[in-house]
Amino acid sequence: MKEYRLTDFLPTNKKELELRGWDYVDVILFSADAYIDHPSFGAAVIGRTLEAAGFRVAIVPQPDWHGDYRDFKKLGRPRLFFGVAPGCMDSMVNKYTANRRLRSEDAYSPDGRHDLRPEYPTIVYTKILKELYPDVPVLLGGIEASLRRVTHYDYWQDALKKCILCDSGADMITYGMGEKTTIVMARRLSDGEKISDIRDVPQTVYLSRKEDIPGGITEQDIVLHSHEECLRDKRAQAENFRNVEEQSNMMHAQRLIQGVDGKYVVVNPPYPPMTTEELDASFDLPYTRLPHPKYKGKRIPAYEMIKFSVNIHRGCFGGCAFCTISAHQGKFITCRSKESILKEVKQVVQMDGFKGYLSDLGGPSANMYGMHGRNIKACEKCKRPSCIQPQICPNLDTNHSKLLEVYHAVDALPEIKKSFIGSGVRYDLLLYKSKDEAANKAAMDYTRELITRHVSGRLKVAPEHTSDKVLHLMRKPSFQQFYDFKRIFDRINREEHLNQQLIPYFISSHPGCTEADMAELAVKTKQLDFQLEQVQDFTPTPMTVSTETWYTGYDPYTLEPVKSAKTQRDKLAQRQYFFWYKPEECRGIEQSLRRIGRADLIQQLCPHYKKPHADNRKEHHRQEPQEEKRGRNSRKR
Repeated sequence: MKEYRLTDFLPTNKKELELRGWDYVDVILFSADAYIDHPSFGAAVIGRTLEAAGFRVAIVPQPDWHGDYRDFKKLGRPRLFFGVAPGCMDSMVNKYTANRRLRSEDAYSPDGRHDLRPEYPTIVYTKILKELYPDVPVLLGGIEASLRRVTHYDYWQDALKKCILCDSGADMITYGMGEKTTIVMARRLSDGEKISDIRDVPQTVYLSRKEDIPGGITEQDIVLHSHEECLRDKRAQAENFRNVEEQSNMMHAQRLIQGVDGKYVVVNPPYPPMTTEELDASFDLPYTRLPHPKYKGKRIPAYEMIKFSVNIHRGCFGGCAFCTISAHQGKFITCRSKESILKEVKQVVQMDGFKGYLSDLGGPSANMYGMHGRNIKACEKCKRPSCIQPQICPNLDTNHSKLLEVYHAVDALPEIKKSFIGSGVRYDLLLYKSKDEAANKAAMDYTRELITRHVSGRLKVAPEHTSDKVLHLMRKPSFQQFYDFKRIFDRINREEHLNQQLIPYFISSHPGCTEADMAELAVKTKQLDFQLEQVQDFTPTPMTVSTETWYTGYDPYTLEPVKSAKTQRDKLAQRQYFFWYKPEECRGIEQSLRRIGRADLIQQLCPHYKKPHADNRKEHHRQEPQEEKRGRNSRKR
């Protein structure tokens, strides 16, 4: 493997600035993740993009926010601005489970440590920077700020929160994938413009007085219900979200304006999707693909997961209701060229520890590479948040041929023994029968090649539920399609003499889901001989349809009421059905089935369950209040 010097990384301290001979820095990025110089980590991408444009960039990873703030002072004042990039994941999702319990580790910190990032680092870091350098602009980027660009529900505080500019005191948000926006802002600030005068850059958010909004508020703008209205009326919040999501996924969006605290949040429309050439340029920057040398000897879980993987496209047109990808990257697919992909794979194969196996050759969704609308003019007017739900758009070209070409080119490299597909596969795209017979044949070819050559014994797919009612709210296909795909998977395994498993993902407590729906899920998956492993309880995260439905009680698109499990007791009552095969869950499942009037399912799910002896039941009931008390104390800690 190539030997890298310290100066091959973006500088992180004074010594590294001196090694480069720098006496000033244009931009200082503060990141709540460990610094990994790799195209999968946002702070590295923005830093390398600015560097390629001729700016001097430094990065301060995981600064200590306690005490004297020395980490915030050590590089001094940048010439242009501070950038706050709080991490690849929302800090609260990264730290807590759906039951608000601390996760076992922080995947983006050395050795998984929990004490290296604050909650809401966007707000914490910005307040410190504004205290120390009140006149230096602060630009927010990353998923935490992007998904808090207007009024949003925060699950961990159980409160409706304002645009994050209000709570942080930052000057501007650059939302979504920020390469273009950040470069334009750096150049204009470098030319001497004040950040308070820059109001026309796409994909930015700023606070303004009404009289200072460029062009004033016009009929071309979408004026959202104010933050104060949303506090009074949950239906107003639901109505807002539909506009926010639709405009996030349009090629030619409108400006969004929302009143808050006597001012206005102005959300400029996003840039059009990047071109292949632009995306290639981002991935072709001189990343070392390594953690900074300061982490030598330490394990960073997220890096270990993607170390030998390659991302081949951006965007996702699935529009899953609980997912934030389309809100951040948009629904339109931008593909890297085959040449750029092969260039990165050739870097990967030279890395220490590489043994011939790519862990993933994928993207936000594994099999959307090369897909786009046949009639682009129709796409330019489209407001649908998903191109494949409630049905696959007839304008969508679902041909898998270009993706197969990439697989074949990568697998032809002599150093590659096997390239696995670790990203989620959309089996509804594989099953879809279009009028294009060439596309149908390519889907069949792809399905066989995926199963025979790109699975490491277990293929993970995400039906998410078995109830079509819940799946409709999730924007996922009918569970019948999972049955159809499983039959194909099993048949190809038999024909090829393979012994591979299908591993399905499921979610409990999604809006609209009931205990009865979970009981049916348990029965159906048991009949398919699954003992579920990949399961999770729904976690509300900012700027998803599911979260807005969960909080407001309305479907934002129909404004029909939707009920959700909200208490921990209700959530656990649903979750227990995942584990019907565990003896310790049988008593709770039996009680639930009797309560919901489905005692007919007891023998199907727990055929060997025997009620405890009366004396034991009495003893158990005497102990329950104490156990519940311990549980509450544990959660509080």
